[in-house]
Amino acid sequence: MSWTIDAAHSRVGFNVTHMMISRVRGEFESFSGTVEFDEANPAATTVTVDVDVNSINTRVADRDNHLRSADFFNVSEQPVMSFRSTKVELTGGNTAKMTGDLSIRGVTKPVVLDVEYSGLAKSPWGTTSAGFSATGVIRRTEWGLTWNAPLETGGLLVGEDVTITLEVELVRQEAPEAVALA
Repeated sequence: MSWTIDAAHSRVGFNVTHMMISRVRGEFESFSGTVEFDEANPAATTVTVDVDVNSINTRVADRDNHLRSADFFNVSEQPVMSFRSTKVELTGGNTAKMTGDLSIRGVTKPVVLDVEYSGLAKSPWGTTSAGFSATGVIRRTEWGLTWNAPLETGGLLVGEDVTITLEVELVRQEAPEAVALA
């Protein structure tokens, strides 16, 4: 069954350590994707997501512009990051580990996300939605996101590990009704 991401009710977020003492959070505001999901066979699920990296928002314009630059995402040359699932392993009644290929800055590497299925719901407009949450951790330098600055007190300005957090609402794409030929 085909589903699309309802971006108005979904979030693609991240957080990373700043100055070794706090966490900076952000999100990407523009993304799209499709999911082939059958509730009766969740291990066969496939996911395709594209994220407009230019839509990054950490609530600080100067930081967002720096993240868009060649020091980080290099959006002028690599404006899209993508995720393509390769495997789903069920770990419980409503949990799974999803493996997929994450492409950032032209570098593609496998990642594993812990996924939780929240269930199905019918909307007041007759559509069917499914909810999922997912989290994972990547080491940003493996994708060429290597910029950093040393701190006077020791350590580095930007942490190595980035936690990815996803809250996704999918909308089932109903099959078009057959048109009778006269």
